[in-house]
Amino acid sequence: MDAMITNLAARNQDISQQTERPNQTEVEAAVRTLLLWTGDNPDREGLKDTPRRVASAYREMFSGYDQDPAEELGRTFEEVAGYDDLVIVKDIRFHSHCEHHMVPIIGRAHVGYLPDGKVVGLSKIARVVDIFAHRLQTQEAMTAQVAGLIQDVLSPRGVAVMIEAEHMCMAMRGIRKQGSTTLTSTFTGAFRDSPEEQVRFITMVRDGGHR
Repeated sequence: MDAMITNLAARNQDISQQTERPNQTEVEAAVRTLLLWTGDNPDREGLKDTPRRVASAYREMFSGYDQDPAEELGRTFEEVAGYDDLVIVKDIRFHSHCEHHMVPIIGRAHVGYLPDGKVVGLSKIARVVDIFAHRLQTQEAMTAQVAGLIQDVLSPRGVAVMIEAEHMCMAMRGIRKQGSTTLTSTFTGAFRDSPEEQVRFITMVRDGGHR
């Protein structure tokens, strides 16, 4: 399981390193082709700047390919007064895009880990989620990527990740079920080996953290 999570964590970064990107002119031409395909007129006033705007928006929404999430976890702190219990960052809001239809995934992530002598800044956990979210994704892969990276870089005693999200590919097309959510979770180390730790993580996420 840990090897599978590690492989998933590296997948999108490997793709970004191997893919040669088209230039700005080529991107804008591709958007213009899509506008024509919809049946609209890309030369009308409201659409004249759309190819440029779409290219700019895509650069921002898929900026995760240009960032290394491992770098966000590079600085850790060991002066924690001996604290070695569960750390959770919950309700990390994110938006991503489905790799099958390139429409939005909107959700929140809950990330916990059991430190082994060192902790990382809480905002760094949220940054890791954001970087992976700003790539074409499936929710299952993103869940594994976040957990695998934290496990590999921080080497904690265990990592727990839960993601809840609504997929616009279900809400806007196909079955068109608005409001339905998908829940995924991944556990490594002590969480994977202990159902009690899994329950504790889920309880703290759902109940506000009182034990």
